[in-house]
Amino acid sequence: YQLNQDKTNFDTLRNIQGLHAPLKLQMEFRAVKQVQRLPFLHSSNMALDTLRGNDECLSFEDILNDPSQSEVMGEPHMMMEHKLGLL
Repeated sequence: YQLNQDKTNFDTLRNIQGLHAPLKLQMEFRAVKQVQRLPFLHSSNMALDTLRGNDECLSFEDILNDPSQSEVMGEPHMMMEHKLGLL
């Protein structure tokens, strides 16, 4: 759903402002997706939501939280070693 919505928004933006606008926005999306927290902390991707305009919307996930985003934090050292390939 999100990919189709992004494509529609990019097409509309290209028709209104020209080719440079969707290209700039796609570059910003890529830059924002690369920024993450450490593996044992949940990343909210607030900057990505702001770019997409979803920062002011309430959705299902905001009210009935996803079980994978529980408040239980894993072992930081083990998770970092796993991400770096040391285990």
